[in-house]
Amino acid sequence: MCKACFEDNRIETTTTFTVDVKDCVIVIRNVPCYECQVCGEIIFADDVSAKLEMIVQKAKSFLQDVSVIDYNRAA
Repeated sequence: MCKACFEDNRIETTTTFTVDVKDCVIVIRNVPCYECQVCGEIIFADDVSAKLEMIVQKAKSFLQDVSVIDYNRAA
């Protein structure tokens, strides 16, 4: 169920996750998610959220102005 609109109309898809860290941007592509077909809200499963946190922590160690990471290769 969508936490934004409370509808139960979502599909499995992938998205791009972007986070600002200090003066840098980390972009993680091809992240598995659920997308609400009513309002467009993106929902990550708990295990995906945990992996995203791990990827971001690793990326912080080699921060550049922009880091683009493929989820499937890093997870």
